[in-house]
Amino acid sequence: MGLFDKIKKAWYDTMVWEMMDDAFFDELEESLIMADVGMEVAVSTVKELRNVVYNERLEGAEQGKAALRRILARKLEMDNMALDISTQPSVVLFIGVNGVGKTTSIGKMAHQLRKEGKKVLLCAGDTFRAAAADQLQIWAERAGVDIVRQHEGADPGAVLFDALQAAKARGVDVVLVDTAGRLHNKQNLMNELGKLRKIIDRECPDAAKETLLVLDATTGQNGLIQAKQFKETAGLTGIVLTKLDGTAKGGIVIAIARELQVPVKYVGLGEGIDDLQPFDAQAFVEALI
Repeated sequence: MGLFDKIKKAWYDTMVWEMMDDAFFDELEESLIMADVGMEVAVSTVKELRNVVYNERLEGAEQGKAALRRILARKLEMDNMALDISTQPSVVLFIGVNGVGKTTSIGKMAHQLRKEGKKVLLCAGDTFRAAAADQLQIWAERAGVDIVRQHEGADPGAVLFDALQAAKARGVDVVLVDTAGRLHNKQNLMNELGKLRKIIDRECPDAAKETLLVLDATTGQNGLIQAKQFKETAGLTGIVLTKLDGTAKGGIVIAIARELQVPVKYVGLGEGIDDLQPFDAQAFVEALI
């Protein structure tokens, strides 16, 4: 059986929710933990569902699942879920470990913003990985936006400085900054990331600033560890959840959102240039369950 098949069967086998016993809720809690929502979220969710079931006298599978969706969606919904690009320029810093989809997410966002009439500039701040700037160049051409880059091995801070100066000179609306894949346990790389944030604060003190952590939906509990470390260093403002086009459900993002109070702002649903979408908590929970 799949992750929630046992629970779904229990719902359909017992049409009156008043008859749900402790064993059922214990099984639900275990299944939520297996779905990577985290221990704290699983426990609180089951507690809330128990109260709803018995207080509202819910009956049948559909009422029960609807109540569970509402509870989980509330844990994801926050006031600051929209991307803040209210100034000219605004700066969006993309961070995360290698292989999560930072470069492709930048390209997709650049395409989306340009379609909305924004003047966008890409900054190739990943100077450590071979061909990283070349990959971003390809995405810049696909999206129809400009890029600032230097040679491989250049100082990322210098590239960022040049990009911010160019943005101010050219009247750019949004600067999207790529960074090297950073392992959360490599302190020197995390320090470098902190330096980039200081450059943005110094050169564009009044700009709207976003720092988006890109997470692979398959990351599991390691995603919470990554998010904690990145938040301490870079002051996260949001999460981009990628690779939701496969079987992964990314339940860990609920734990991250609740524990760190960091909203999910975008999700990547495929490889196409239009596949980066603003996060919809209701749709996400529907897919999770």
